[in-house]
Amino acid sequence: MSKEAPGMDVSILGRQFRVACTEDEKQELQKAVSYLDAKMREIRDSGKVIGVERIAIMAALNMAHELLSVRVGGVDLGEVRRRMSEMRTRIDEVLAAQDELF
Repeated sequence: MSKEAPGMDVSILGRQFRVACTEDEKQELQKAVSYLDAKMREIRDSGKVIGVERIAIMAALNMAHELLSVRVGGVDLGEVRRRMSEMRTRIDEVLAAQDELF
């Protein structure tokens, strides 16, 4: 009798997959599956992208973009980077004006 590897069966865009995970990872995995499935359905239902592979790639790109612009601790990292760049530019301008005085 073969012992089945720990994991769970999931459904993404109507397709069944067996995903390896531990018992304590199942709840978080189900959240991830639900999120991915919703993103893929949203893209498919827009009618702009055809084909499961292309839908999966677009969903991955959208999710990567969301991850990179995520708010950490209530702070929008993209906004912080933009403001720091603006401050750096302003400081450079002020220092350049000071150099002209001497």
